[in-house]
Amino acid sequence: MSQVLRDQSSAVRSFTGLVRAHAAVIRQLNAQLVADHDLTISDYEVLLRLAWSEDRRMRRVDLAEEVLLTASGITRLLDGLEKAGYVERGTCDSDRRVVYAVLTEPGLKKLREASTSHVAQVEELFGERFDARELETVGDLLSRLGGTDSRDCAPDGES
Repeated sequence: MSQVLRDQSSAVRSFTGLVRAHAAVIRQLNAQLVADHDLTISDYEVLLRLAWSEDRRMRRVDLAEEVLLTASGITRLLDGLEKAGYVERGTCDSDRRVVYAVLTEPGLKKLREASTSHVAQVEELFGERFDARELETVGDLLSRLGGTDSRDCAPDGES
């Protein structure tokens, strides 16, 4: 451990550990999703949020906010999902300026296929490193930082 890191508070060391763990976990899970299903983890999250939403549709601006992307970032991501046939554009009858991202049936099918292995990979990744009590503790601790969404990473409660 470097001198600079040793001299930091436990809060800063915890934050650094969280950032590094997040990067490592996302890198591994992303690589597996791409290899197994030709979806990035961001693609998966967008499909999942659309599956959870009413009528499987969300305003693009709201979707961007939920997945922490800029307007141009969500446009690029959705363009790829639209080309694959997993998402389509939807309009708003009352306001022509509003554009929706709508999960298609092929998109829902792709998400369900990917969720089977993705959920298993998450279970394996965390299960190899933590016992049940530790996982409960980690979940409780992280929820204090804003991770209060109790839904899992599968559509329709499938896991």
